[in-house]
Amino acid sequence: MRLHIRSTVLTLAAAVAALAGTVAPASAAPSETVTTTLREAIDALPMAAEDRTGYQRTAFKHWVDPDADGCNTRAEVLIAEAIEPPAVSGRCTISGGIWHSYYDNVDVQSARSLDIDHMVPLAEAWDSGASTWSAQERQDYANDLGDTRSLVAVSARENRSKADQDPSQWLPSDPGAHCRYIEEWTVVKSRWSLSADPGEVTTLSDLAAGCRNAWITYTPAR
Repeated sequence: MRLHIRSTVLTLAAAVAALAGTVAPASAAPSETVTTTLREAIDALPMAAEDRTGYQRTAFKHWVDPDADGCNTRAEVLIAEAIEPPAVSGRCTISGGIWHSYYDNVDVQSARSLDIDHMVPLAEAWDSGASTWSAQERQDYANDLGDTRSLVAVSARENRSKADQDPSQWLPSDPGAHCRYIEEWTVVKSRWSLSADPGEVTTLSDLAAGCRNAWITYTPAR
């Protein structure tokens, strides 16, 4: 009887060991979602001086089509953000549709009149830490469809007015958009572990004081 019990125990132990070998290690788990408040997220941004040494826009390859469905990142954002869906034909040709540009609070009826804005501009990302990233990481950043706040369809006029400026230098022309804008800016900086310079942090903190201290949730990208 004792031999039978011992044999059974050994068999169970072997089965458990075999099963354990099929379990992914903890390091393979996806990044955990972070939930915090706007003001806490601003306070948590690492502060550092900006450095644009060596920056070239071509260091961030975009727009790409990683899922090979025929629609590149620009088209994917246009399709996702339309308030009246456009027709999509052929090789991702977009026609019709209506979009709301929240920066200036206007509806836009032509995709050609829209730019896809990197919430945190490519040059600003470079200044804030992306200069040390690999080419693949920069491509992933420039085409980030993993968080809807990373890329936004806005009127070309607003996007070109913004250029590569941070909130201490530029804000949307519609004052009613400012709280949403700094929230999304802070989320993208946090998601990609980018730093902020002192003037930027001061502006974000001052503006956040006049906004509701919203709960924000994001998944770190790196």
